[in-house]
Amino acid sequence: MATLELSGLTKRFGGLLVVDSLDLTVAEGEIVSLIGPNGAGKTTVFNLISGVFAPDEGDILLDGSSIVGLPRHEIARRGVARTFQTLRVFLNMTVAENVIAAEYASGKVGAVRSFFGTPAARAEAARMRAVAEERLRFFGERLIGYRLDQPAYSLSYANRRRLEIARAMATGAGLLLLDEPAAGMNPAETQEITRLIGELRDDAGYTILVIEHDMHVVEGISDRVVALDHGVKIAEGSFEDVAADPAVIEAYLGTGGAATK
Repeated sequence: MATLELSGLTKRFGGLLVVDSLDLTVAEGEIVSLIGPNGAGKTTVFNLISGVFAPDEGDILLDGSSIVGLPRHEIARRGVARTFQTLRVFLNMTVAENVIAAEYASGKVGAVRSFFGTPAARAEAARMRAVAEERLRFFGERLIGYRLDQPAYSLSYANRRRLEIARAMATGAGLLLLDEPAAGMNPAETQEITRLIGELRDDAGYTILVIEHDMHVVEGISDRVVALDHGVKIAEGSFEDVAADPAVIEAYLGTGGAATK
């Protein structure tokens, strides 16, 4: 598990203020949902946390230590992993290879040593395969068995989503940033991903910050909800309180809106 604290986080692109003095905390073992209309700055927040962009002002603390200015691989090594709204799996690699690649990317495995095929390298490869299978087994029967050695392009869209989460898990992270994990899923798949996110916290011990547009998912998973509009935090609290907040209703529906669900 991990703790995350954003303090006065600000990001501009030219003259456009995208994130404006954002304060946000995610306690160890908590699931916090970040919501807001398109253009609210949610994905920019993820990009700042994961090191894609550097903030113009403010700080980002992971377990009490600042990660501002660190390269992306170092932030990942310290325990932050993310998924993306647009899937980023290696379609021509097998399911197992996708997860093993994430273990390499964590920087905890000697890629050069593995290249030469020494006995130690072979033992390490076997260990990594076992870790990959363990991570994939978290998703039940959907990604193990005969699917382990099938290319990722053979998977359904929902299973590709699960594979991307498995890859994030394989980095050894304690904090997961999930960017619209239910995007493109049908109602049954959405129910399953909602349950899965809860299990990631309850059974696997992750701290989770999630961006999600589906309010049924947000309601089902969130300990707290933070709403953004034009980079400004406009509400924070329980799902019920945030969903009923007039500023949130106006941000989603305009003046005169009646609900966000």
